[in-house]
Amino acid sequence: MGTSPATAGPRRSKSTRALALLAVGATALTTGMVTTQSTVAAGRAPQVAFKLHPASEGHINATARVAPISTSDCVAQIGIHCYSPLQYRNAYNLNPLYQLGITGKGRTIVIVDSFGSPTIQHDLETFDKQWGIPDTNVEVVKWGNVPVFDPTNPDHTGWAGETTLDVEYAHAVAPDAHIVLVETGVAETEGVTGLPEMMDAEKSLINKGIGDVITQSFGATENTFPGFDKGDFKSLTDLRYAFKAAAAHGVTVLASSGDNGVTDSDNNSNLYPFKVNSWPSSDPLVTSIGGTQLTLDNDGKRTAPDAVWHDAYGAGGGGVSGVFERPWYQAGVANVVGNHRGTPDISMSAAVDGAAWTYESYDPTRVGWHLTGGTSEASPIFSGVVALADQAAGYRLGQLNWRLYGLSLLPSQWSGIVDVTTSDNGWNGVTGYNAVKGYDLASGVGTIDANKFVHALAGH
Repeated sequence: MGTSPATAGPRRSKSTRALALLAVGATALTTGMVTTQSTVAAGRAPQVAFKLHPASEGHINATARVAPISTSDCVAQIGIHCYSPLQYRNAYNLNPLYQLGITGKGRTIVIVDSFGSPTIQHDLETFDKQWGIPDTNVEVVKWGNVPVFDPTNPDHTGWAGETTLDVEYAHAVAPDAHIVLVETGVAETEGVTGLPEMMDAEKSLINKGIGDVITQSFGATENTFPGFDKGDFKSLTDLRYAFKAAAAHGVTVLASSGDNGVTDSDNNSNLYPFKVNSWPSSDPLVTSIGGTQLTLDNDGKRTAPDAVWHDAYGAGGGGVSGVFERPWYQAGVANVVGNHRGTPDISMSAAVDGAAWTYESYDPTRVGWHLTGGTSEASPIFSGVVALADQAAGYRLGQLNWRLYGLSLLPSQWSGIVDVTTSDNGWNGVTGYNAVKGYDLASGVGTIDANKFVHALAGH
């Protein structure tokens, strides 16, 4: 993968939420907009995967809904599926765990985002009240010089939306887990920018014994790190210290695999219309979380098998690293990944046509309910699952990948791993990888039945 990166100004990475911002009373998709919420530094507008009326400085000409609506109403009025956290609980078979008291109690999920959200506690409480989920107090840790939130700054609002998604869905899956939100003062873009602050924050908390699982809904394309085109990866590998600390302390680290399939291109700029991978998703010490598309009825029951996320608005990231060699735990899938680290490892819901309801009030012009997708949804959902498994085990499970690949060799009824064999992660004219039986570079080992998976992961 030693292709030189295209030159461009800094932009927010592709491992961010894909946001469906749809007008109240919309009766068809043509009345709204779907955009990948990849707001950037330097005031650039977010990446737009599907656009029907203009956005300006990252502000979308759409109005929040005053209340969420059902899946069938979303399909009829908007043209996409939409889901509540209660539907995800049914779809992933989480309720039997809750009935056993496995709720994440005693475990801590660390969420890292630039700038954070000034209304996160209020928004989470509103979200919880709507769905009957017990409240929790979000512990906010400000790392470095975090600027005062500016609701007219698209960089701030973009990250606030990301923060909201991360917190609400980690909490929805593990309602009794403690949530620590780390807000950094420099936006992660492409290349190194913003990542040292994030890694410093993570290492500090790890060394203090804070956090059992860390979820990261961000990433920078490997080929944008200085020196990549010359085969010098030091600017990237020098940032791995937080993950080494996590491995030493038994902390699980997750990362979103990306929202633009196998590429880092988008319809605004077509920056990198070829196969690339992103870090930290590509790091062997990190569990890479890819994206699936769920097709559910109003109760959260499947009406079709899960497929790799690939729709008009984006696709789940996946492919082989241009930096890291194949780790030992992928020896059994060497025929797929070759000599390099392959991603993702496992996948969860991410499709925009299958979006999650979030409540947001950080922007006074857009207070209300919104629809959100992307692998930035998948990673926090899976972080909740890890918190449940840690509680069930009675200790931190730490680095998960060797466990995932081992469990994938067992029958699904024992492992809880459900193979995904439909669709691919190609997007924007670049051919992706097909989902096939067993491990693939579109869905990893597949997705999960959480009740079986948590018990298997915990060694029960």
